[in-house]
Amino acid sequence: MKLLDKILVLTEGKPTKRRTARLIEWMQKKKLLAVRMKCKLCHKTMKLTRKYGSRDLKVWVCRNKNHRGKKTTKTIRSGSIFEGSRSSLFSWMKFFYRFAQGLRMRQVDMKTEGIAKSSRTLSKMSSCVRKVCTCAMRQYERTAGQRLGDEGEFVAIDESNFRHKQKYRRGRISGTWKHKKWVFGMLGVKGNQRRPILKLVKRRSRHHLIPLVVKHVRPGSVIVSDEWRAYRGVLTNMGYRHFTVNHSRWFVDPASGAHTQHLERAWLTYKSTVWRLRGNRTEKLLKEHLKVIEWSYWLGNRHKKGALGRLLKDIRSQFPL
Repeated sequence: MKLLDKILVLTEGKPTKRRTARLIEWMQKKKLLAVRMKCKLCHKTMKLTRKYGSRDLKVWVCRNKNHRGKKTTKTIRSGSIFEGSRSSLFSWMKFFYRFAQGLRMRQVDMKTEGIAKSSRTLSKMSSCVRKVCTCAMRQYERTAGQRLGDEGEFVAIDESNFRHKQKYRRGRISGTWKHKKWVFGMLGVKGNQRRPILKLVKRRSRHHLIPLVVKHVRPGSVIVSDEWRAYRGVLTNMGYRHFTVNHSRWFVDPASGAHTQHLERAWLTYKSTVWRLRGNRTEKLLKEHLKVIEWSYWLGNRHKKGALGRLLKDIRSQFPL
């Protein structure tokens, strides 16, 4: 059974004791919950014991004689990504499913489906998953490098404004920037494959943009852009094959056939995702959402079990049990 189908089977219906036990057993096999737990006092293996009245049914218990009559207990969530959360394991797995599927994660819908009872809970769950994706993406950058310009791949570059828009221009949000902030995008295009690199920059100047191109695009690669002055006469001299299109006259250059429509379409997708999740309220939040978008294309979609398989892998890596 496929991973997505398995989670649907495990989480559908009312969370009875039998279904909870079955879900916990599956999560232990997937190393999302601990199979063994060490006692913090005697460092011996604790016993998984049933606890009546507990949402998770079982707790880790140690009654070693060296404890002088005291017993130590730990929740079944100890050391996992779920530790400290009041949401049920069913809610977490449903949330992972929706996140990995790229479904419209509207809070109203998820409240209706019973994933969480409040917007605050959903915000915490979203933040937790974003941190997992962000850490995984940064680890990938350190180990494998995030470089564009493979054989048969050209790179479209452009800038776009992701400024937060206040409704009716009213209200105040703590930490919201007052001035325009630009996102510099580099999109690797090879057949149906897309690999975006999205960086928040202070200005669209040559000083801010060109170093990012040098860092992330291999020398000799084909780069397509508009005629923004920050690129003009620079990239060709640095060893890149640079093609431009004058957007004030046409969308596709009649001489070279160059266009930036791939990235223009991508901007619409990225912006709708960020705005729908209100991910542009602060710079920190916007950076996290941009990393999640990168994670989806660089890691999530390329995993053999899809984005959900990659998400669970990253959780296991960051929360080893």
